[in-house]
Amino acid sequence: MPRLSPAETAPDFTLSASDGSTVSLADMRGSNTIVYFYPAAATPGCTTEACDFRDNLNSLKSAGYTVLGISPDPVDKLAKFADAEGLNFPLLSDEDHAVAEAYGAWGEKKNYGRTYEGLIRSTVVVDPEGKVSLAQYNVKATGHVSKLRRDLGLD
Repeated sequence: MPRLSPAETAPDFTLSASDGSTVSLADMRGSNTIVYFYPAAATPGCTTEACDFRDNLNSLKSAGYTVLGISPDPVDKLAKFADAEGLNFPLLSDEDHAVAEAYGAWGEKKNYGRTYEGLIRSTVVVDPEGKVSLAQYNVKATGHVSKLRRDLGLD
């Protein structure tokens, strides 16, 4: 899948959230939005990353950023994950991975010598006009939010 680059228009989406609501990227116009893609709720790396966003959410919000997490998990699994970890931002279900594909976050992966299609841990920052301001692919779960804050000039 082609990856997004700064200044491109971010693909719009509407997805179901862990709290039962529906979230659209169009609803985020006027603010900076961090859209991060993670492979699977309640796995060690994804929990580390989600809790890192949770723990930094207030400072991100005060800097003008909204956070949305997207995975191919069904809504009920996301709801359990959000509740178990006290996550304070929307987790969105992309079961058919169409949004991940549109964002270049779905593709070939290699793990333990096996090649397969799957979600590539990625983060895309969308500016208030709906344009990509930053796109990062194959990010590490541990320390990602700190690196993202530095890349955004927040630290």
